[in-house]
Amino acid sequence: MKADITAFLHKTTCTITYVVADPASAACAVIDPVLDYDAKSGRTATASADEVLAFITRNGLKTAWILETHAHADHLSAAQHLRAHSGPGAKLGIGAAIPEVQETFAGIFNLGPEFAADGSQWDHLFEDGGTVPLGALTIEAMHTPGHTPACVCYRIGDAVFTGDTLFMPDMGSGRCDFPGGSAAALYTSVQRVLALAPETRVFVGHDYGPGGRPIAWESTVAGQRADNIHFRDGTDAEAFVAMRDARDGELELPNLILPAVQVNIRAGAFPPEEKNGLSYLKTPLNAL
Repeated sequence: MKADITAFLHKTTCTITYVVADPASAACAVIDPVLDYDAKSGRTATASADEVLAFITRNGLKTAWILETHAHADHLSAAQHLRAHSGPGAKLGIGAAIPEVQETFAGIFNLGPEFAADGSQWDHLFEDGGTVPLGALTIEAMHTPGHTPACVCYRIGDAVFTGDTLFMPDMGSGRCDFPGGSAAALYTSVQRVLALAPETRVFVGHDYGPGGRPIAWESTVAGQRADNIHFRDGTDAEAFVAMRDARDGELELPNLILPAVQVNIRAGAFPPEEKNGLSYLKTPLNAL
C-alpha cells in the first residue's frame, strides 16, 4: 500500500521531517520533527514544527505517531511540542535500543538518578520487526545500528525512512564515530535495507546538496544499489569499513551535538528546571 508522504526541509540543519499519512483513514505519523534552536542565545522556537502542525490541520489529518529514527546529534527534537498540540492519541516512538544511548550520555553529562535511562520517556520502544498500525497501513521498525546503536528505519507501505543510516546515492551513508557507532554494524544494517523490493521508495533524514545540486530526499532501493557511492552493488564489508573509518576521522563533530543529545535522550524534553525556573544544558569539557 502507498502512503501519502510530505517532506519539510529544516534549512538550518538540513534535516528532513516527514508527515506520512494513510489516505484511507487520515491517520498520520510525523518522523524526525525539528525544534528551532539558536546556539548563541540558547533560545528555542517552534516555527518549523508549527509548519508541520499547520499542514496536518489544513489537510484534516490526525497524528497517531511521532517517531524518531534515533537520538539525533545535529538538531533538537520537537516531539514534545508536536505531541502537546496533536491531541491525546499521539504517541512517541523510538527504537528499543535507546537505553544504551541514554546510559552512555548519562555518564558523559553526569546525569543523576533522576534521569531514567530506560526509554520510559517514549510511549513505545520498537523492537526489530515490531509493528503498529497507522490506519490501514502498518509501521514496521528495522533495527539498523551503525550510526548509533539504537538507529531504526521505518517501513510504511511502499516506503522506508532511513534517518542517518542511508543518504541519497551521491552522499552515501551516515558517520559511525559517535559513542557506540560501528561501521561494520552499519554495513550489515544497510544490506537489510538494500534487500527490500527494488521499487521501495527510500526517504533520507538529511541532505546537503553535494556539488551544489538541489536538496533531495527521495530515491529507490534500485537507485541506491546502482549508484550509492558507499553501497552500490559489489561493495564488500572490508572496503566499506576502511572507507567509513577514514572518512569519519576527517569530520568535525556536529555544531549542536552537546545541546541536541541532552534534549533528545529525553524524547525532546528539556532538562528539569532548577530553583530559578530555568532549564540548563551542560557542556562537558574534553569528553567527546
